[in-house]
Amino acid sequence: MPSAVLRWSRRTVLGIVLVGLFVVAGTAGRVWYVARADERPSVDAIVVLGAAQYNGTPSRIFEARLEQARELHSEGVADLVVTSGGSRVGDAFTEAEAGANWLAAHGVPSTELLAVGQGEDTLRSLRAVADRLREQDRTDVVIVSDPWHSLRARIMAEDAGLRAWTSPTHSGPVVQTRETQARYILRETGALLYYRLSKQPADEVDLGVR
Repeated sequence: MPSAVLRWSRRTVLGIVLVGLFVVAGTAGRVWYVARADERPSVDAIVVLGAAQYNGTPSRIFEARLEQARELHSEGVADLVVTSGGSRVGDAFTEAEAGANWLAAHGVPSTELLAVGQGEDTLRSLRAVADRLREQDRTDVVIVSDPWHSLRARIMAEDAGLRAWTSPTHSGPVVQTRETQARYILRETGALLYYRLSKQPADEVDLGVR
């Protein structure tokens, strides 16, 4: 009898491990698949997720996202570009303001820009964007972010009440090397699983990936 219980316990543990590995592998596969997509339907707004800015100057990662949004706007994907992201203590600009200023300086009319400077992470930024867009009866969006961040951002946008597609940037520091890409895929897999379980952002959570 003890040996039968031991065999059953081992099989149970093995089954749990295999299911866990399947979930992780499946999530990583979806992160990779969506990262390769470039969806450009006609929508109500293009939403650029914020990234670091330095006294109003977008970082290289942020600038790559803004350039992608500018291209989508020039192609007529939407007549409104929404920049998102708040500020850190001591910042003179929000990420949203820095992004809107960059786009205005690169040919996007100021009347077709909306800066939503609330939110310290992806989830709160997208909730703030969704609130502002609903005020204008706009619900369909194309989200611009880094490739590996796109799936989590799309899911969060949909949870906030938007219909979302993704058009990630394929330039900038996060896509330069295979090692960098693998690290970001691993991190985003963990972040998405964390969000699925907790409905909380993982932007500030140490997931052990550098």
